[in-house]
Amino acid sequence: MVKYDAVVIGGGAAGFAAAIYLARAQYTVLVIEKEKFGGQITITSEVVNYPGIISTDGKKLTEGMRIQAENFGAEFMLAQVEKIDFSGEVKKIYTDKGEIETYGIVLATGASPRRAGFKGEEEFRGRGVAYCATCDGEFFTGKEVFVVGGGFAAAEEAIFLTKYARKVTILVRGESFTCAESIVEEVLKNDLIEVRYNTEVKEVGGESSLQYAVFEDKKEGKIYRYDSQNGENFGMFVFAGYEPANKLFKDVLETDERGYLVTDRNQKTSEDAVYGAGDICIKNLRQVVTAVSDGAIAATSLEKDIYAVHRKYGIKREPMKKSKPEVNKETSENISSDSFIDDNIKESLKPVFEKFENNITVKVNLNNTAFSNELKGFSEEFSKLCGKIKFVYEEISDDEPSSMMIYNGNGEYTGIRYCAVPGGHEFNSFIIALYNAAGPGQPIDSKIKEKIESIDKNIDIKIAISLSCTMCPELVMAVQRAASLNKNINVSIYDIMHFEELKNRYSIMSVPCMIINDEQVMFGKKNITEISEILASI
Repeated sequence: MVKYDAVVIGGGAAGFAAAIYLARAQYTVLVIEKEKFGGQITITSEVVNYPGIISTDGKKLTEGMRIQAENFGAEFMLAQVEKIDFSGEVKKIYTDKGEIETYGIVLATGASPRRAGFKGEEEFRGRGVAYCATCDGEFFTGKEVFVVGGGFAAAEEAIFLTKYARKVTILVRGESFTCAESIVEEVLKNDLIEVRYNTEVKEVGGESSLQYAVFEDKKEGKIYRYDSQNGENFGMFVFAGYEPANKLFKDVLETDERGYLVTDRNQKTSEDAVYGAGDICIKNLRQVVTAVSDGAIAATSLEKDIYAVHRKYGIKREPMKKSKPEVNKETSENISSDSFIDDNIKESLKPVFEKFENNITVKVNLNNTAFSNELKGFSEEFSKLCGKIKFVYEEISDDEPSSMMIYNGNGEYTGIRYCAVPGGHEFNSFIIALYNAAGPGQPIDSKIKEKIESIDKNIDIKIAISLSCTMCPELVMAVQRAASLNKNINVSIYDIMHFEELKNRYSIMSVPCMIINDEQVMFGKKNITEISEILASI
């Protein structure tokens, strides 16, 4: 059992800010994130309104925050929090990687995109209806797209979509936008964007993809229909606000009628030593700058609670060991232009590789395609990082997909194949796949493990991903874990941008997409519990 002075649940800007302040104050702090560190801002391609930063992107901004917190001594864990016991001086957090004890908690769980509720929205999710421009915008290159919403996210994502779409139409429910005038002006001056006010989507439909949409002009009281030309499909991107991620505490802590966390001016919740920060809280402005402010206030408020407990029990704080940042003086990022893996990542992988119990093998299948050359470059660079991983190479025909197949310590195929160069958000999932193959592997609930191991049918799974997608890794890691536990399960991960035939065959217009036995197609992220239930029902 691990005990920390403070645990931050949520690895976005608010969580990182809290971790920075707590760790700098010499308290032991753990940040738990269930998917990918960085939060919602990582899908933002350009950030120009954060004070002191002229221009950056969301991923770079939050990665700098994470490194800063780590340098002060904060620790980080990718895990699914399953339950929290807020009672008593010592709070208990139950995760899929074990139980954690702490004196105080900062809840920075954020919010997720809300469904708009029009007819056909669920049916065509992944086949034209989308919720992430960064993840899915490229699927609509040269096509027409609609954006549902009148807030900051809708305006910002509409501008981003002009990189791909030939025309973007924003459908605003009210008579005006509900965001800053500066970004509205940027929208209105863009020749590729049309804005329709007082407009709602009533229905979308088609055969395998979107081919028509029905709209209502609320002001005129008219219903009209849009039909795509020459059988071409189009996109419907929904940015209709967010739903608070409150599942862990909605029945314990005070929330408002919408489910957002109620806090006081010090970010304290209705429970002692429990604070909220970021988009999970009630607030007028949901921006990275306000998230950081919340995190700092929550942390400094929590410090007083932790100090009182330390003083009560005579606990002495030991100076925490700080990490020394390794920065390349020439590039400030320590990234070589011809390198797949930067030096900081290589260093962070060493303790992971030290945990490997067995030697494993990665079989790299190569042909004469450009994608194959990229895969070869990645594997050759990666092969130098760990002596417990052996890479072997085999030539295949151009008709077969280039891939990396993972074999365990006994030389048995794990059922895990990467038809992708696992960069971007998928790098961690690849490391986890190797860890599961080498042992001991990710901890998993005994009941879920038993359910997966009991599957006695052959199941073939294809997962279409994009390296820019923040939602893909959770599904990839869950299915890979299932494959590592049961020889009847095989999974292949495809970078969909390199496999046009697969994209067309299953009409994939959103990621992640999971195809089971070439028949059942499912879109969206899923955790290991959901995957176990799906596979057991086949």
